[in-house]
Amino acid sequence: MEAVAMETLTVHKVLSVRPVGTRAVLAELSGTQDVLALQTLLLESPLPGQQDVLAAAQTVMVRAESPAAARRMGALLMELDLTAPVRQDGGLVYIDTVYDGEDLAEVGRLTGLGTDGVIEAHTGQVWTVAFAGFAPGFGYMVGENQVLEVPRRSSPRTAVPAGSVALAGNYSAVYPRKSPGGWQLIGRTGARMWDLDRAEPALASPGHRVRFRAVRDVVTVSPERPASEAAAAVGAGREPASGLRIVSPGLQSLIQDLGRHGHSALGVSAAGALDRASLRRANRLVGNAPSAAAIESVAGGLRVQAVGDQVLAVAGAPSALTVDSPLDAESDADADQPRQRNVPMATPFALLDGEILTLGAPEAGFRSYLAVRGGVDTAPVLGSRSTDTMSGIGPAPLAAGQVLASGDVTDSGVVGNPEIQPDFPRDGVTVLDIVPGPRADWFDEAALKSLCGQDWVVKPQSNRVGMRLDGTPLERSRQGELPSEGTVAGAIQVPPEGLPVLFLADHPITGGYPVIGVVVDHQLDLAAQVPIGGSIRFRRVPDRNSTDQTSPDQASPDKTSPDHTSQEK
Repeated sequence: MEAVAMETLTVHKVLSVRPVGTRAVLAELSGTQDVLALQTLLLESPLPGQQDVLAAAQTVMVRAESPAAARRMGALLMELDLTAPVRQDGGLVYIDTVYDGEDLAEVGRLTGLGTDGVIEAHTGQVWTVAFAGFAPGFGYMVGENQVLEVPRRSSPRTAVPAGSVALAGNYSAVYPRKSPGGWQLIGRTGARMWDLDRAEPALASPGHRVRFRAVRDVVTVSPERPASEAAAAVGAGREPASGLRIVSPGLQSLIQDLGRHGHSALGVSAAGALDRASLRRANRLVGNAPSAAAIESVAGGLRVQAVGDQVLAVAGAPSALTVDSPLDAESDADADQPRQRNVPMATPFALLDGEILTLGAPEAGFRSYLAVRGGVDTAPVLGSRSTDTMSGIGPAPLAAGQVLASGDVTDSGVVGNPEIQPDFPRDGVTVLDIVPGPRADWFDEAALKSLCGQDWVVKPQSNRVGMRLDGTPLERSRQGELPSEGTVAGAIQVPPEGLPVLFLADHPITGGYPVIGVVVDHQLDLAAQVPIGGSIRFRRVPDRNSTDQTSPDQASPDKTSPDHTSQEK
C-alpha cells in the first residue's frame, strides 16, 4: 500500500474561560498570537451582548451588557477557531531615556547584569508593543530576549512619576502620567506617550516597534492638559450666561456622568460616577437624562453660586443643604446677614441667581451628587464628560472661581417628585457581597476564609482608583508572577504583601496581581459610599450559573475550580 503523507494542521482554540465578577469573562489562551487572533475576531464579529474587549499577555477579557450575556459567552468562546494568522504591522519609535531609575541597581542585582548591563540590555534590543493596558498610552512591550525578566515590587508605589521607564516580568513600559504602579523603575523619558491632540493619541500602540536610546538628559515636555481644558481655553474670558460658579470645591469635586465605555483597547477605563444610582437619582429629580453630567463631591464642603436661576437636586450621602440668599438693597437695610434657608436631599429645588448652596458634612456615606437641570455642559472626551483621575482624561478637578455652564440634556419638561434615598454606611461595618475572582485558585481555603472572616479598614491612601484595605494580610498558595490581564471595577486584587485593593471606577484596566474576589456589580454603589476609616466585611455568595469552562484537554485533576455565582438582580 502506498504511504500517504498528511500534514497535520494545529487548531488554535480558547483553553478556558473564567468569570470576572458577574458581567465579564476571561478567556485564557496559549500565547500572544492566539490573544491577537481572538481580539481581532471579537472586534470584527462581536458576541451577543458584548460591550468591550481587552487583550492582555495570555488572556482576553470580554465585558458583557448583563450577567445573563456574560454567562452565555463561556460556551461561545470555547467554540471559536483561532487558527487564522493575525498580522500586526507598526512603525519604529525611538524613545530617549535617562537611566537613573530608583530600582536600576536592584534590577542589576536581580538579573545579575549590574547597572551597566541592564542599560546595555535594554537599549540593545527592539521592543514590540504587544498590547495596551493599565492606563492610556501604557504599552506592554515584549523584547527579543528574556535577560531583563524581573518581578514586580512586593508593594506597589502610590505614585510613579510620568515618563518613568520600567520593567516587570518580560515586559518594558513607559508610564504616560503620574499614577500608582508596582513595576521596577530603571529610567525616565520626556516622550509624550499619550496625547489626545494627536491623530493617534498613543505614541506607541500595539504593533509598533520601539528602540530605547540612552541619553544624558531629556527634553521636558509641557504638562499634560485634560482634553476638555484645551476646549475650554477656546472660550476663555467668556463666562457662561447660565450655570454654577464654584465658590469652594470642598475636599474634592469632580464632573462625572455614567462613564466612557468601549475604549479598553486604548487603555482607557470607564471612569464615571462611583455611586451610579445616586447620580441617576439626582438627574431624574431635575428632569435630566440619566447620563447627564453632574458634580460628584466628597465629604461635604462644596459651595456653588447660581449664575441665572437654576433647578438643582442633591442625592447620595445625606447632609445638610443650606441656601444663602444675597441681600436685597430694597429690603430691610438693617439686616446684616444674608437670608438663609434649608432644602431637603433627593428633592428638586430652585437656586435663584446669586444664591449660594452649601453641602454640609455627610451624616452617613461619603459621596454626594449635585445635578443641575440640563446637565453640566463641558466638552466630551471619547464620548463622556466624566473625569478619570487615573488617566487625566476629562475635566480637571473643580476649582474656586470656575463657572460651569448648564446644558440641555433633559428627558422631561418637568422635575421629579421627592424620592426616598437608600441607607448609607454609618458607624459600623458595611457588608459587600462578592463572587470568587478569576484567580481565587492562587489562594487556599484559609485565605478565602480570612478574606471574608475579618473587618477591613479603608486606608487614607484610598481614592477613585481603588480602596486600599488594612487588616490581617492574605497569603498566596501559589508563588510566581501573574501575567498582566484585564480587570474590572469591584475586583479585589492582592499584591504580594497580602493587603487587598478594591478597584473602583478609575482603576487600571489591566493588572498583574491575582484577583481573589469581585464585588457584585449592583453593590459597587454601596462600596463607593464607605468613607476613609470605615470598615468593610466581604460576604461570599454562591453562583448557580458559573461561566467557568475549560477545554477537555486542558483539564487538570488538581486544579481548584471555585464555585462562582451571581446574585445580580
